[in-house]
Amino acid sequence: MGARALSGRYVFDTNVVVSALVFADGRLAWLRAAWASSAAVPIVSEATSDELLRVLAFPKFRLTADDRAELLGDYLPFVEVFAGSVASAAVLAPDPTDQPFVDLCIASRADGLVTGEARLLALAPAVPALTPASLRARCAGH
Repeated sequence: MGARALSGRYVFDTNVVVSALVFADGRLAWLRAAWASSAAVPIVSEATSDELLRVLAFPKFRLTADDRAELLGDYLPFVEVFAGSVASAAVLAPDPTDQPFVDLCIASRADGLVTGEARLLALAPAVPALTPASLRARCAGH
């Protein structure tokens, strides 16, 4: 695989990924192109991947196994799987379900944690959290 010039590495919270994948015409649909072009490389761990799989199976989305596989096909080929140890970070997320994302962001030295959650954005500057809109502005600058 070639070098990824002018790209950033980011941890995306599950809500952001699901919004980009499930709502193809939604406000975060642009993320698919950002991932595919390596402008924003998603970093995942076993814990964050498990959370994504769990959420995509929620009945409210009415996705079949084939639907989920197709959506994951628009995401997983572009991710960087973090193979290092993901220990609990010194920074505690207000919601324990968000902790794996905070831990991964710190352990992987990601350029940011992309989230729309105010409680995670409030962790900045200890965690480099940013909104999808802020990421879009960064990607546009490259």
